[in-house]
Amino acid sequence: IKNIESQIIDWRHYFHENPELSNREFKTAEKIAKHLKALGLEVQTGVAITGVVGLLKGNNPGKVVALRADIDGLPVTERNDLSYKSNVTATFLGTKTGVMHACGHDTHIAILMGVAEVLVQNRDFAGTVKLIFQPAEEGPPAGEEGGAKLMIKEGVLENPKVDVIFGLYIRSGSHVGKITYKRGGMLAASQRFVINIKGKQAHGSTPWKSVDPIIVGAQIINGLQTLIS
Repeated sequence: IKNIESQIIDWRHYFHENPELSNREFKTAEKIAKHLKALGLEVQTGVAITGVVGLLKGNNPGKVVALRADIDGLPVTERNDLSYKSNVTATFLGTKTGVMHACGHDTHIAILMGVAEVLVQNRDFAGTVKLIFQPAEEGPPAGEEGGAKLMIKEGVLENPKVDVIFGLYIRSGSHVGKITYKRGGMLAASQRFVINIKGKQAHGSTPWKSVDPIIVGAQIINGLQTLIS
């Protein structure tokens, strides 16, 4: 691992400097696939548009373990003075924007590429490791399919069938050298829902006969804010 640490850092800097938005990770996928093929892995490209899957068989038969990393960047303009900062721009929702790996996916890619190299040099294990580089983790563009859902739909967890899958997530608040984990759900997800408020009209002299949707809406907002607390 120490022998390739500097290479992993270089990969991370490259991906950070060259981020690509969801379903548009063409150069990112190309670099990943090139590395996996050079290691002699069975490689699938174009999975869920830009996803890459590598298959590494151990020296003995056993279960199939999948390791997954996300590969897309965010429509965020980078504002710092890093030597490897992103100056990439793209159009997102009709607006020109900067593109940045602001969520650690550049690191996730580099780590999994490093894991592939280490495992190739230490194949004396039972089973198979499936390396999944997933595009569009941040959500596919409007009107497109993508991400984990499309990868699964296209059979990424089959042939061979995956017994267990692991993902890694880095965060600046965690101490170097420590790994945290828990049972069940972890981290956040977003889900869109709509609340329709139906008011009821009444004469100004009899407001108690009405249902004021503005007041109802205000109460809902206040209530939602206290759900967690």
